[in-house]
Amino acid sequence: MAKVRILSDRVANQIAAGEVIERPAAVVKELLENALDAGATRVEVEFRHGGRSLMRIEDNGHGMSRDDALLALERHATSKIVEAADLDRLASYGFRGEALPSIASVSRFELQTREQGSDAGTEILVNGGKFVHVRDCGRPVGTRIEVTHLFNSVPARRKFLKTDQTEAAHIVQCVRLYALACPRTSFTLIEDGRTVFRSPECATLAERIAEIFGRQTADSLVPIDAAGEGMGLHGLIGRPGVGRSTRHEMIVFVNQRPVDSRTLNYALIESYHESLPKGRYPLAFVFFECDPASVDVNVHPAKREVRFRSEPQVRGFVIRAVLSRLRELGTPAGGALQIAPAGGAVRVASFDVRSPGVSLNPSQPVKAGTTNPATPPDIRATSLAPRLPVSLSPLIPPTPAPVEIRKPEIVIPPWRFLALAHGSYALFETAAGLVLLDRRAAHERVWFERLREQFRSGLVPSQRLLLPVPLELDPVSSALLLDRLTFLHTHGFEIGEFGRNFFRVEAVPAWMEPADAEPFLRDLLGAFRDGRLPDKDTDLAREALARLAVAKAVRLPERAGEAELQSLVAQLLATRTPLSSPAGRPTYIELNHSELARRFQK
Repeated sequence: MAKVRILSDRVANQIAAGEVIERPAAVVKELLENALDAGATRVEVEFRHGGRSLMRIEDNGHGMSRDDALLALERHATSKIVEAADLDRLASYGFRGEALPSIASVSRFELQTREQGSDAGTEILVNGGKFVHVRDCGRPVGTRIEVTHLFNSVPARRKFLKTDQTEAAHIVQCVRLYALACPRTSFTLIEDGRTVFRSPECATLAERIAEIFGRQTADSLVPIDAAGEGMGLHGLIGRPGVGRSTRHEMIVFVNQRPVDSRTLNYALIESYHESLPKGRYPLAFVFFECDPASVDVNVHPAKREVRFRSEPQVRGFVIRAVLSRLRELGTPAGGALQIAPAGGAVRVASFDVRSPGVSLNPSQPVKAGTTNPATPPDIRATSLAPRLPVSLSPLIPPTPAPVEIRKPEIVIPPWRFLALAHGSYALFETAAGLVLLDRRAAHERVWFERLREQFRSGLVPSQRLLLPVPLELDPVSSALLLDRLTFLHTHGFEIGEFGRNFFRVEAVPAWMEPADAEPFLRDLLGAFRDGRLPDKDTDLAREALARLAVAKAVRLPERAGEAELQSLVAQLLATRTPLSSPAGRPTYIELNHSELARRFQK
């Protein structure tokens, strides 16, 4: 039977590192917090290969003496707190005293530091938890920590790291959060020798957001400042109608600490319920202030999760504060989907899907009402050919022959149109009973299959713009866009780099309105960032792009005529998967005679 024994300090530190240091970004986070707690006004972060081979954090804080530097590498040694009661009045980022010994136990760790008034600095080198040397060194006041060969002493941990690109994205996101939290501190971030962003000291949060996320993002924000009930909320939030497809730009701080708080996130989302369409997330860079005793930051080793003593009170305060600010601004019509005038044709971006005189038999050709002069006149409805406005025709080069969508042999009896309910559902009578058609889901299926075939063939019609659309991105999105320019060019976009993190959209796919280019590209980059558009599988990426394009392109009028709905039915039944939309929603529901009899208890 094994004897109970006390673990050595080295093994204990490596076990603790498994909780505190889960990935390279956690190392950067802990060292950044130490630098900011030391009063640094200038911080430089450099990393290579996603942080695997090198992470360097250098600051101009107050530094440490030799004795303090050696003591900082012992477990539970900290200058932030003295007793347990101090946890209720925390005014610093760090407080546990576990970060430095944990990092030093699983890497090659070099620390150089000098405090004010000292003639020489101190250099300490630790490799895998073992001290190599302690000696004097020359350096300015402040601290420089270099971490190399992370997890070399525990190679099993390296197997669980993601790709360099993924780990780098986490590091960049971490540095951006602390740069936002401390706008009066200068930040520089260097990846593989390339400067990702360099932000000098900023007087306001808006200036820091413009430096990191771009001027376009900063201009779409409005200030918020509310206080009451012992709580405060200040910062910048998006205008009504301005949203994103991901939560990457919905950032909250609690007492200056960047956190992941479900309470605050859901409060923000609920506040924009009437100002943003479903599936969109608000822009928010907000600081929530409260009594340190009413929030617990010691519930997770990474200190990113917090727990409030009164969650409903916090949630209610944030909702009231944001709603009050949004009502002052007013909710524009742009907050929801744009609706065309009643009785007009169904508009899909710059396309007109109305085709009068369409036969209900999918196996017969459908006569198009009007075609683009550059398009052959014998296009059939099964090709779902668009009709472009005359004003755009001179700007579009002649397109190749349309790609015919291969359809299965389906024999369906004619559907007789009866009525349109609530502007969204069309009722048809069939020989078998009744059919209720969802107009939006049907249009999405039709256009998804057309765009997918275009993407597969590489024949994507494009329209050049008279006035290029400017696009200013944050450094992470800019790097994502540069890596995928070839992919975008083969799918109808023409984008040129016009400066640091600044681009011009010269051409867009023919299915897109020029005004939609900037928000669509932001959503597309968000999908790349979340992994919803895979990089390695081109076919899956094209299908995901078509799905995202359809969700943006389809716009419906409140009313539709019989000819238009009959045309929609014919085109839907000619697709490969007419029963569901690209998102998996049913396109139509059929109630046969037996089902109707059962419902009426006949």
